[in-house]
Amino acid sequence: MANPHKGATGLQRIFNATRYSLAGVAAAARHEAAFRQELLLAVVLVPLGLWLGADGFERSLLVGSVLMVLVVELLNSAIEAVVDRVSLEDHDLAKRAKDYGSAAVMLSLATTGIVWLLVLAPRL
Repeated sequence: MANPHKGATGLQRIFNATRYSLAGVAAAARHEAAFRQELLLAVVLVPLGLWLGADGFERSLLVGSVLMVLVVELLNSAIEAVVDRVSLEDHDLAKRAKDYGSAAVMLSLATTGIVWLLVLAPRL
């Protein structure tokens, strides 16, 4: 039995989900400076990763690690938006949630750096 709260099904659901996803990327690009910076970095690094990777495996590591940063930043921005929606008061749990999100972004950036170094360093 279909969930009555889900709305569309089939192809219409896929079209709607795509529209919502693109709206989310556009909203992040409009409202989140960190996302804009990482998106700019991705515009440079994704083509570079496709060019520098020796095979499909290396290309997927280089490009995937960069895209992972964008995914983690979107999730971090979502956490921050929800925390701010609930309350703008200082609260230990709100700070902790935001710090966890920030730490996740930092780890994804570090992972990207390590992946690029491990893949490309042997060629230098």
